[in-house]
Amino acid sequence: QVQLVEAGGGLVQAGGSLRLSCAASGSIFSINAMNWYRQAPGKQRELVAAITNGGRTNYADSVKGRFTISMDNAKNTVYLQMTSLKPEDTAVYYCAALGVVTTVWGQGTQVTVSS
Repeated sequence: QVQLVEAGGGLVQAGGSLRLSCAASGSIFSINAMNWYRQAPGKQRELVAAITNGGRTNYADSVKGRFTISMDNAKNTVYLQMTSLKPEDTAVYYCAALGVVTTVWGQGTQVTVSS
């Protein structure tokens, strides 16, 4: 089983930056990709960014050019660098580890962007 621990959320002013991290432990060999999702109050959870084991990345249109997902294989950690933050980026951010048949979720970290 994979365990995920997220960190890095907080309160930031619009235009600011934050970096989220997601450290994986356990059966990390079973992970094919790592994704970041977010869920704002009253809204559905949405995919923000994704990275495969091969390093291929994908982003939601709303964050392209502002967010960067990266993976440090030595530390088994995935990062989400967020810049030019907007109030509409306010949400709980979750990382997820995608295996062949299962998805493991982190506990979530709150990001609040004030205007």
